[in-house]
Amino acid sequence: MTSITPENLRAELHRAAGVVAGIAAKLTEQDIKAPSELPGWSRGHVLAHICGIASAMGRQLEYAARGEGIELYDGGFEGRNRAIEMAAGHTLAQHRADLDAALDRALRAFDSLDAAGWREPITYRGGVVFDGGLALWRELVIHAADLGTGHGPETWSRPFCGHLFEFLSARVPEGQRFVLQPLGLPAVAIGSGGKSTVINGMLTDIAAWLAGRTPTLGSLRATAAADGVDLPELLPWPAGVPVKN
Repeated sequence: MTSITPENLRAELHRAAGVVAGIAAKLTEQDIKAPSELPGWSRGHVLAHICGIASAMGRQLEYAARGEGIELYDGGFEGRNRAIEMAAGHTLAQHRADLDAALDRALRAFDSLDAAGWREPITYRGGVVFDGGLALWRELVIHAADLGTGHGPETWSRPFCGHLFEFLSARVPEGQRFVLQPLGLPAVAIGSGGKSTVINGMLTDIAAWLAGRTPTLGSLRATAAADGVDLPELLPWPAGVPVKN
């Protein structure tokens, strides 16, 4: 899989932001009220979430540039959810204005980085700015698919799928090892357990399954010890925002 560098990540962020903005430009007032691909969320909820994470990540970089840290969302996970619910019912014009502002804030922050800037620490996952860029890339690409306008997982690039294989290896249960075998491409092993399951299928379908989305190009096939088995259960998506109990 193609490795991601700061420079090509910057280009991918611009590309992904353009896709989301292009989708929003074609929506109608009725479209934003319609269900998205995420259970219980309208397209308005998805747009509100995209705005929230883009603005939040832009803020992470702004603070990092000053040598300071700040939590991803004001109020943590609960604050994130409140903001989404409050903005989900906005008009189309409000959604577009919020999206333009949030994407512009994030992209300007990433565009301003020099080589050292990508290594500045941020509070998101206790990582650095580069990790924040990867997170925003995931959010933009995956939620563009969640808007349910025909830009599904089948459009995901090979570098993006490769990144998901690495990032979502955290979803492999303890004691298990998945051998991901995309059609026509080298196999990728994730997890370190002794129980191996081979997952065969199209590259984007395997990535969609790992991301908890519906494969769109064909059926996936799982085998263990050469016998057909059900697709294995996955652990929850790695949470980037702590949930208060």
